[in-house]
Amino acid sequence: MSDRRRPSSKLPPTVSPANPDAAPTVEPPRGLLRRWSIPVLVLGVLIAGGVLADYWSAEPEGIVRSYVGRDACIECHRQQTEDFIGSDHDKAMDLATDETVLGDFNDVTFEHDGLVNRLFRDGERFMVHTEGEDGTMQDFEVKYVFGVYPLQQYMVEFDRSEDMESCDVARLQVLRISWDSRDHKWFYLRPPDVADKLAADDPLHWTGIAQRWQTMCADCHSTNLKRNFDPDSGTYHTTFSEIDVSCEACHGPASLHIELANKKSLFWDRRHGYGLAKLKGPDPEPQLQTCAPCHSRRGVMDERFTAGPDYFDHYRLETLGEATYHGDGQIKDEVYVYGSFIQSKMYHKDIRCTDCHDPHSLKLKFPGNETCTNCHQHAAGKYDVPAHHHHAPGTEGAKCVNCHMPHTTYMEVDPRRDHSLRIPRPDLSVKLGTPNACSHCHVKDRLPQIAAEHRETFQSKEYSQWLLAAEQDGEQPIGTDGETLAELMRQTDQWCDDACEQWYGEQRKQPLHFAEALVPLRRGDPSAARKAIEMLAINDERAPAIAKATLLEELARQGVAAVPRVAAELADQTDQHPLVRSTAASVLAMANASTGKSKLMKLLGDDSRLVRTSAARALLGSPAFGQLSPSERTQLESVLNEVHEEFMVASDRAGAHMGWAGICEQLGRYGEAIESYQTAIRVEPGAVGARTNLASLLEQLAPNVPESEREPLLKRVKTLRKQELPLLARDAALAPQIAGIQYRYGLLLYLDGQLDAALSQLEKAVTLEPDNPEFQTAVRLLKEKMDSSQ
Repeated sequence: MSDRRRPSSKLPPTVSPANPDAAPTVEPPRGLLRRWSIPVLVLGVLIAGGVLADYWSAEPEGIVRSYVGRDACIECHRQQTEDFIGSDHDKAMDLATDETVLGDFNDVTFEHDGLVNRLFRDGERFMVHTEGEDGTMQDFEVKYVFGVYPLQQYMVEFDRSEDMESCDVARLQVLRISWDSRDHKWFYLRPPDVADKLAADDPLHWTGIAQRWQTMCADCHSTNLKRNFDPDSGTYHTTFSEIDVSCEACHGPASLHIELANKKSLFWDRRHGYGLAKLKGPDPEPQLQTCAPCHSRRGVMDERFTAGPDYFDHYRLETLGEATYHGDGQIKDEVYVYGSFIQSKMYHKDIRCTDCHDPHSLKLKFPGNETCTNCHQHAAGKYDVPAHHHHAPGTEGAKCVNCHMPHTTYMEVDPRRDHSLRIPRPDLSVKLGTPNACSHCHVKDRLPQIAAEHRETFQSKEYSQWLLAAEQDGEQPIGTDGETLAELMRQTDQWCDDACEQWYGEQRKQPLHFAEALVPLRRGDPSAARKAIEMLAINDERAPAIAKATLLEELARQGVAAVPRVAAELADQTDQHPLVRSTAASVLAMANASTGKSKLMKLLGDDSRLVRTSAARALLGSPAFGQLSPSERTQLESVLNEVHEEFMVASDRAGAHMGWAGICEQLGRYGEAIESYQTAIRVEPGAVGARTNLASLLEQLAPNVPESEREPLLKRVKTLRKQELPLLARDAALAPQIAGIQYRYGLLLYLDGQLDAALSQLEKAVTLEPDNPEFQTAVRLLKEKMDSSQ
């Protein structure tokens, strides 16, 4: 037998031929590989499957998120919470306590307009002795504080019933007696352009609707505010989830975020992400449009906005009206930043709020000029040096913001900076009369040229007040050589323009500006319409959306023949901003029936609520309205339901019900129109318009009612007009420079049979607007009537 060895169960070690001295490598037995590789593979598949399942599982679409309050955020977001505490958002509103009240209530008196007011304590309560809504001096408890710096205001609760829930807030009125947090003193916050004492029944009185928290302030100073006004009883049951501007005001309701954060999952939700508004990322719009509702001058279409890129489905942004913006888009009245920022080059380069401001503390990220040079880090010494700004380092003229973001002071003590971040353009000031940042400082160089009796007045005024004075009374001689204020300011503009020309020469930047079309258009320049239409074709930073919408409105107001064609083209361009397309839709009311119908019916189905509701309103006033088929009327009325929702956001204002009543009249829904006019009178008895409109409607319907009802109906018409007369007389006296109010008062006097007084009033309207043909016709017809009756 041959000698055979039993095969070894171990494989022999192998030796690398390249390195025979190396330690031999022992290969595992093949059976062992098979024994372990399958379980490992199965385990890997199971783990991968579990991870995939974990990722793939998601909360359903349409999940309703609720507000949970800041306490739920603190544990995971301590640094952000620490930054937030003490910020203006944190102190936007609070209960009046020893910790929150800044004003001096240590039994002090404060006088204004002949009233001696007293501010004192009654135990734990903060009290004010002042004029009430009936005109008598009374004691009121301050229940809430509003804001913190540079001023703090105080609020009194009215109409609270015993059956109200403890979490409900009744009508709150904001005192005009306010605390200056900078200089630590009381001051009286006067309405703009009102020098006299307010009557107790004036809407601007602290107990009036213009000083009502729910109407004017609430939704931007609290989180998840529900106004809950009942037009039938005229009462509020207002609620909020948090009294101030808290985490969820900017990030949206956080219930889903908390739920996802507490899940034992490796991933956030593939469908909902973090369960909050997505404010970061390459697109700046979600963040900008989250800040915009409280930092813009706008109307509300829908109160359900919860942060994100849907601003224009919930808000109707004001365009560059003459009362709120200067002709070049710089701030004039208080417009809260967004409307000026979207004009800027910064906006068009995707800069967002948090590039300059810390989102939680709200402070600037860097001190002084570093806020700007942090991004503008071009060639060394290019910007923050005299070679650029031509002022001594460390002076006011060397600050970036003073040249590119000049301020205007509102509420007596609150300077707000223009956020259009523009290059100073004294050349436009010389050409168009618009403001410029250079004259903002240098206008006071003219003080030696002002006569001594006027000099002290203008010494204490800031630039915005010089501009207002020049606008209102700028042609009165006040200079030592007989110059008018307007002339002195034009001298300043020219001096500044010459200086810029000398400093920058051929390098001076003077790009095309929309003001070069808008200002001449408003002045009636016959060539301006062509320039404005050319500007509407530009789609870059030279023609921001808010400016294009304004130009389109102005062209329509002046009845330029080409406007319907231009509006139709813009409305069709889906890449145009919703603000431009909604304005185009409004302007299409001027189009002929065929064009108006085809364009506006299409726009009723637009994705943008702003566009489709504007189209619905335009259809009502269009020649096309009478040509709509029953199915088209149904489609229109479906969108008008959204218009009704928009009106009822302000259901505590007479204007909301009057606006809806007018639409009901156009639709032939006269019963609903009458009810809406009556509601307008009930919720705001001191407002003008509702009685006049109701009287006109009832007079129109009178011939169609039974004879037995006609006389009482006409008697009611006469009563309504009598009730309206003192209200219109009040407004005509308060606004003597507004031609429309003088005209309406004159018409009502005529209907009341006071012909001489009516003629005087109508002639005032013609004096204020001599080119208005409607006013001229009314005067002519009334004179003819008066002559024929003699």
